[in-house]
Amino acid sequence: MSELTLTVMRLGFLAVLWLFVIVAVQVIRSDLFGTRVTQRAVARRPEPAPQQPRRQQPQAQPRGRQRRGAPTKLVITEGSLAGTTVALQGQTITLGRAHDSTIVLDDDYASGRHARIYPDRDGQWIVEDLGSTNGTYLDRGRLTTPVPIPPGTPIRIGKTVIELRK
Repeated sequence: MSELTLTVMRLGFLAVLWLFVIVAVQVIRSDLFGTRVTQRAVARRPEPAPQQPRRQQPQAQPRGRQRRGAPTKLVITEGSLAGTTVALQGQTITLGRAHDSTIVLDDDYASGRHARIYPDRDGQWIVEDLGSTNGTYLDRGRLTTPVPIPPGTPIRIGKTVIELRK
């Protein structure tokens, strides 16, 4: 082999080695700090025409009031955040390791965007797994679809257990 061919092969090998090191550092960095997720614009539903009567949902509760017996707080009963209480004020609560989650879980078994808890039109609170790796459990059953949460029923995400209370 000529000296030029040997030098080109050495430089090529060195470039591939550096590429491997850079990719490995990026993977470690994303595991430590998470990935940046940007919010997409959500298409809004068109408002109903003013001619339509609004009597179609007589059992719907006004936004500012909750029905009797509805939970008013979310309590973390087990895990690194045990004892933490979050007031339920009608907004969606996101759970996960991502820094922009409502409740940031410091749990190896939680995904970045693990689950969300949100109110429906009837005043019930719904829990939904967001495609997590290890799953979200409502009273020992793994969630596959959004499910209403009865007050006092444990929701388990890894080592963290959450309950809705009055």
